[in-house]
Amino acid sequence: MDQSLDVWGTLYAKDEATLGAEVEGKAEKTLVDFGDRVTAGQELASIDTTTYEALARQAEANLAKAQASANNAELNLKRAEELRKDNIASESDLDAAVAAAEQARAEVKADEAANAVAQLNLQRSHVKAPFDAAIAERIASAGDYLKVGAPLFHVVNDNVLKFIVQAPESYAGKVVKGQQVIFWVDAYGTNEAFEGKVYLISPAVNTATRAFPFGALVQNSEHRLKASSYARGKLMLDRAVPTLVVPLDAVSAFAGITKVFVVENGAARAQEVELGRVQEGRQQVFSGLKPGAFVATSGLSKLHDGVRVRVRETAVTHEVGGASE
Repeated sequence: MDQSLDVWGTLYAKDEATLGAEVEGKAEKTLVDFGDRVTAGQELASIDTTTYEALARQAEANLAKAQASANNAELNLKRAEELRKDNIASESDLDAAVAAAEQARAEVKADEAANAVAQLNLQRSHVKAPFDAAIAERIASAGDYLKVGAPLFHVVNDNVLKFIVQAPESYAGKVVKGQQVIFWVDAYGTNEAFEGKVYLISPAVNTATRAFPFGALVQNSEHRLKASSYARGKLMLDRAVPTLVVPLDAVSAFAGITKVFVVENGAARAQEVELGRVQEGRQQVFSGLKPGAFVATSGLSKLHDGVRVRVRETAVTHEVGGASE
């Protein structure tokens, strides 16, 4: 029988973001709406691009002017140095030329920085997708005046989802990366299962719940699963583990005591057992039963310790996982 852990949790988008305005101004246009799929770098909206284009041209012109002034100052400095060598120019004239050249260089650096900022703001006036995603919500519309940081779109990358669940701390040594997680969502019922692989495991246990979260990565290239959906499933701890099992009909529970009736030498004997999972009509037995034991599956209400029983000749004995019926 497979060993597994029942889990339930939420399917989160692997990447999601709320895109905000990086420049101030009026939204000129929005190019997408909720439900649209976009690729990394695709333009989604524009903000006052005319103004930022003009500011960028102005910054370029100021930089060109500063560079021309700096070139002229460098020429004047060279002339002053030559004239000083011939004792035609005074020391003060040379000092003035040096100071003018240094000031011109500083103005070039300042205008280079201003031009870089202007170009960056021009780029930021075109809002672009940071990654391949779907638009979950369009928040701003054309005509809105936006401050820096005002939200525009909420985008999610649902090509890959994260199934985040909890496991009891007793399973801390059993949950490892790469294990398979099988799960179901209400949209498709229990007839269709999806799967993922464990790739995140929390290093800490929650002191309130005595559990720790872990996450499975789920490929969703066909976009059949929706982000933020609730899902139920199981973590596959081990496959085809030899396990003692009995038919469900063999289990009797009363007053908090779970038992089966073992048939030995034609007599029934009540045996208390510790049970595990139910799978395909069989009940897993952790303790209290030996492999190969025969258990009664009918008339349990009439049985007690020592009562004589007769095995029907038409009955079929099933050897399952080390325990038999």
